[in-house]
Amino acid sequence: MSISYPERRTYRGLLLLIGVSLIAGCGDTNRPPPVEFRIPVEVADVTTSNVEDLISTTGTLRTRALVSLQVETPGRLEIARDANGERLVEGSVVKSGQLIAETTGEDARLAARLSASRQNLEAFRQELSRREQLFRDELIAEEEMSRTRANYENALHEYESSVRTSTLARATTPIDGVVLYLARTNDGQPIGDGQKVNSGLEVARIAPMDTLIADLDLVGPELAKVRPGQPVRIRHYAFDGVSMTGRVLRLSPTLDPGTHTFRVEVEVDNPGRLLKPGMFVQASIIVESRDGVIVVPREAVTQRAGRSVVFSIDGQRARRRFVTLGLGSDDIVEVTDGIAQTDRIVIRGLETLTDDTRVREISL
Repeated sequence: MSISYPERRTYRGLLLLIGVSLIAGCGDTNRPPPVEFRIPVEVADVTTSNVEDLISTTGTLRTRALVSLQVETPGRLEIARDANGERLVEGSVVKSGQLIAETTGEDARLAARLSASRQNLEAFRQELSRREQLFRDELIAEEEMSRTRANYENALHEYESSVRTSTLARATTPIDGVVLYLARTNDGQPIGDGQKVNSGLEVARIAPMDTLIADLDLVGPELAKVRPGQPVRIRHYAFDGVSMTGRVLRLSPTLDPGTHTFRVEVEVDNPGRLLKPGMFVQASIIVESRDGVIVVPREAVTQRAGRSVVFSIDGQRARRRFVTLGLGSDDIVEVTDGIAQTDRIVIRGLETLTDDTRVREISL
């Protein structure tokens, strides 16, 4: 059978096409299967913890009470000694009724006139006793008896005044506390024993230190959440990792026109007297706290269409979970609805995730 030229041309084209197809088929046997891309993510278990709603602010410490002792009687100043015989100094711990300082010398004795007034009172007492006996025997008139009684009353008043003046020469503390300031000159130098001083000199300032007051400033929205009795944590940078406990005492009824803030007074426990008046401290007012609730890292929560979302792990896929958040801090946040304690969630690498995205767990 003979084949015409056009038919031979078509036949050769068909054979060429078949050959190319066979060559292409042979090449596919050596090509690797396509790899599906999975997004690398870091995963963590859902846990429970305690969470708090905190108001963070700053303030300054001061004493809750302060006693100032002054020289009432001129004389030569003598600073008292403690139980070990050591002269009191600033920082000494003192008890109520303890002698802090006294004025001595001729000026103090003259001001008190205690000895003379005592002798005078005793003389008038004896005279009154003798006159009373004469009056009972009807040997003197009632008018003379009245004059004697008046003289005795005057002598008693003078003696009592001398006793008070003598007492004023002794400066004693009415409270337990710590000596914050002790007898200094105008240029700040300590006054030595025996130095002559005049009335009105401030001898000492004494304050209790076991508890202090922190004056905190809050803005209006914060003030609405604060109530007396709420617990407060106080920290100072000098004591890393140490916090003192306190409680809200009272809130100022007025706004500070200069700072446009409200003053809150916090009573601070000060064991060991680590904190000092005048310190600038950080304070965290605990508005509300909840124990043993489901929490997730703050970085595990993202926003999708204006709603809070976390991604849980289901095999090799990330499942989007809309969640309801509660209390939290900078690090963790409570989840009140949307996930269970048995879930595992994405904590890093969730920026590009969508629902049902294939993922690959990694450890950082």
